[in-house]
Amino acid sequence: MNLEIIIPSDESVRLLSAVLEELDYRKLAATYSRLGRIEYSPRLLFKVVLYACCRGIYSSREIERACRENVNFMYLLEGQKTPDHNTIARFRSQHLPEVIEDLLRQMVDLLVDHGEISFEESAVFIDGTKIEANAGRYTFVWKTRVTKDQQKLGDKIAAELPLLLEKAGASIAVPKQITVQQLKKLRKRLYAKKEALRLEFVYGKGHRKSGIQKAIETIHSWLERLKRYNLDIHICSDRNSYSKTDHDATYMHMKEDHMKNGQLKPGYNVNVATVSEYIVGNHISADRTDTKTLIPFLEKLCKKHPVKRVVVDSGYESEENYHYVDESEQLSLFVKPSNHEQKKKRKYQSDIGRRENMPYDAETDEYTCAQGRKLSAVSTFIRKSETGYKQEITVYECCDCKSCPVKEKCIRQKKTDKTPLEDRVKRLNVSKYFAEQRKRMEEKISTEEGILLRVNRSIQAEGVFAMIKADMNFRRFMMRGKKNVSVEWHLASMAYNILKLHHKAQTGRLGTHLVTPKTA
Repeated sequence: MNLEIIIPSDESVRLLSAVLEELDYRKLAATYSRLGRIEYSPRLLFKVVLYACCRGIYSSREIERACRENVNFMYLLEGQKTPDHNTIARFRSQHLPEVIEDLLRQMVDLLVDHGEISFEESAVFIDGTKIEANAGRYTFVWKTRVTKDQQKLGDKIAAELPLLLEKAGASIAVPKQITVQQLKKLRKRLYAKKEALRLEFVYGKGHRKSGIQKAIETIHSWLERLKRYNLDIHICSDRNSYSKTDHDATYMHMKEDHMKNGQLKPGYNVNVATVSEYIVGNHISADRTDTKTLIPFLEKLCKKHPVKRVVVDSGYESEENYHYVDESEQLSLFVKPSNHEQKKKRKYQSDIGRRENMPYDAETDEYTCAQGRKLSAVSTFIRKSETGYKQEITVYECCDCKSCPVKEKCIRQKKTDKTPLEDRVKRLNVSKYFAEQRKRMEEKISTEEGILLRVNRSIQAEGVFAMIKADMNFRRFMMRGKKNVSVEWHLASMAYNILKLHHKAQTGRLGTHLVTPKTA
C-alpha cells in the first residue's frame, strides 16, 4: 500500500511532518538511558503524539488503535510497527517534560524565520482560562479548615495533657506552648518509664490499660493528627485548597458546571500568549485569578522572545502590573480597565458617591462632592498585597457632612459598620498612582492603535481556547501533577499552531499578523 498516493497532498499530516522535521531532537534523545537501545525513534513518537492532539485523541490506548487503523498515523510511523500504549504513555510522562518548552520555542523560532510570526508588526495577546484537573471533585482540603482544626487540637492538648500525665504518675512539667518536638520528647520519656517499670501493654476486651499506656497512645494519636495538619498546610502553601488526588490542583469556579450550582472543581489556571494567531508561550499556575500571573508570565516570555506590545483583558489590571510594565523600558501595556464598560452606563454616571464622578483639583489635592463640599487629604497608609507589593493609599475626608441632604445616596454603609448614618462622614481611599495609570490607559486604548489591538485580542487570544476546547476536544486534563499537565497543554499548543498554519495556507492568509475589522 503506497501511503504517498493515498494521502492527499494538502492533508495537514504532511505539513505536520514537514514542520517537525525541522526541529532539533538532541535534547529529547538525551532523556533516554545510554544502556540498551531505543525501540522507537523519539522523532516519530513525537510526530504521532502531536498529530493525535490535532485529531482530538489524547488517550494512549486510542493513539495505539489509531496507529493500527489510520493511514495518516501509518504515514508518520514510516513503516515501523505500532507502538504499545505503555510506550506512548512513558514517552509523554518521562521524556517530554524536560524538553517540551524547548520544542515549542523551536517551532516559534521556525515560524518567525518564515515570516509567519512577527513581534514587530503584531503584539503579544495574553488571555487565561481554567481547565479541570484529573482529580476527584470531592477530595478537597481547605487550608482555613485545617488551620482551625490545628488550633482546636492545640487547645485540647494544652487542656488535657497535664491531667493525662498526672494519671500516668509522671511528674513532668508541661510548657505553655506545646510543639511537636516537645510531644515526641514526652512520649520518649513515657516509654522510658514504661521500660523501667517493666510494664506490658495490653489490648482487647477484658483488659484494663495502665495510665502510662493511655498517655502514650493518646500522645501518639495527637502527633499523627498534627503531622497530617502540617502536611496539609505545607501542600497548600499560599493556596486556599488542594485535591487529595492531585496535590497541584486548586479548587476554582469553572464555566463548565455539571451541577449548575456554581460549585468549585479542581483545576489549573492556563495562560496563553499568542502572536500573529500562533501560540508562543504558556503559563500554568494554581492562582484562581489572572492578576498575579501576568508578571511571572511576562518574565518568562521576555527571556525567550523580543516582546514589546502586550495586550490583556481587564482581569489582569492591578497597580502592581502597571508598576512592573512602567519600570520596564521594553514593554508597552494595553489593558482595558475593569470599570471601562461600567462607566458607559447611566447608573454609573449618576452615582454621586463614586470618586470618578467628583471633580479633582490637583493643586489643592481636593475632591468636590455633588453638594460642592470639599474632601481633603487627611492621612496616608500602606496596603500590602498577597505578593508583597506595597500600595500607598491616600485617605480623603469631608469636613462637613452633617447637614448634607444627599448623604444617604453618597455614603455607602457597610454591614459590619454599626455607626449611625448621621454620624458618618464621606471618605475616599485613593491610590494616586493607580488612578493616574488608569486614566492614561483609558486614553491609550481609545486611540486607533489601541482599538485595533483590543479587537485582535478578542479574536486571537480567545479564539485559541475556542478552537482547543471545541474543535480539538480538550476540556479536561488526563494526567496529574503540574509537570505532566504542562506537557499536555504544550502538546495541544503545538498542535494548534500546526492546524492554524495549515488553515492559513488553505485560505491564502500566510504572512498576515493582525486582523483588520471590516467597516460598514
